[in-house]
Amino acid sequence: MAKAKHRTAFGIDIGGSGIKGAPVDLKKGDLVADRIRLTTPQPSTPDAVADTVAELISSYDIADGMPVGVTFPAVIQNGVALTAANVDDAWIGTDVDALLTERTGHDVFVVNDADAAGIAEMEFGAGRRSSGVVLVITLGTGVGSAMFVDGKLVPNTELGHVLLHDDDAEKYMASSIREKEDLDWETWGGRLQEYFSHIEFLFSPTKIIVGGGISKKHEKFLPLLDLKAEIVPAKLRNEAGIIGAAVLARKEQKALEKGEEGTEDKKPKKHK
Repeated sequence: MAKAKHRTAFGIDIGGSGIKGAPVDLKKGDLVADRIRLTTPQPSTPDAVADTVAELISSYDIADGMPVGVTFPAVIQNGVALTAANVDDAWIGTDVDALLTERTGHDVFVVNDADAAGIAEMEFGAGRRSSGVVLVITLGTGVGSAMFVDGKLVPNTELGHVLLHDDDAEKYMASSIREKEDLDWETWGGRLQEYFSHIEFLFSPTKIIVGGGISKKHEKFLPLLDLKAEIVPAKLRNEAGIIGAAVLARKEQKALEKGEEGTEDKKPKKHK
């Protein structure tokens, strides 16, 4: 029974337009039921979003003790949102962990959305069994990032905001900029080369994993790049956030359980 208990967790991906979730098989990295997507309420205040998250979870028959991982578009420290991207500014300073735990009745663990996608890639995708410094960079409307050192997450990196040409790099080389400026692949590839060369100089990664919707067309631009690090496309796409959040939730729950048993892994638990 213990193995079955730890095989599944629930993942939720909160975005500016939609909130989607499903239970996840943590051995295979697959959804064990069809994903449900609900529209993000407008305005996307903490109370309104919490109600929507609770509604989504109640759509499934899941065990009371199943942990819930939630991605959130913000810098997250100790479960608290320090920023807010594409959601209401009222989230800033909100203890997202505590709010969603109270509203859903499940133990909730919140994580930055890009970090969740990175966790999924490291567990089941292109980063599996990778060591050293691995960067997961998502190219979309902006640029998201997740950094891992020998498999351990360095949370809340914001590498889309490093300076390039005296401004945020993402304003120069995000996938949305390629579309907005109608750049051909070679021109955009040149901008990516500038960005990734800068990132490589700063962090000396052993591997760079490129995600986001544009990664489906990786053969158009990745071969144009000349880097010391191995650079590869992400394997997990639409479900990466859900899967990564579920993986994080189970790991955090297990760490808390060990802590309650008096091990060195003990962490303070903010909520019941």
